Amino acid sequence: MSFEFNGKTIETTETGYLVDPNDWTEEMAQYLADQEGLGELTERHWDIINYLRDEYFNNNQNQPNERAILKAMSKKWGQKLAQKDTFALFPKMPSKQGGKVAGLPESRRKGGY
Repeated sequence: MSFEFNGKTIETTETGYLVDPNDWTEEMAQYLADQEGLGELTERHWDIINYLRDEYFNNNQNQPNERAILKAMSKKWGQKLAQKDTFALFPKMPSKQGGKVAGLPESRRKGGY
């Protein structure tokens, strides 16, 4: 599968994840968020997206699970978060839907915790 973005053909898997994470741009993130029905990306969306990308590219392609995302965002935002807080941003699982918007490969992990 593929889609056209800014005059370039972007290859995706059957489930809509980018084949090449290097094709991703911040502008594309909003396009992918729109496709997911997320609306305008907020600063908190970007915090999760940037965290996921940083973990993937700078930590041996690590793809954090829901618990790790929750802990990292609690620390970053300076408040104790509940799982519902991150799911409010990415209702189809922050690790999976957030990873998709972040242009990362599909996680093969099961479950959240």
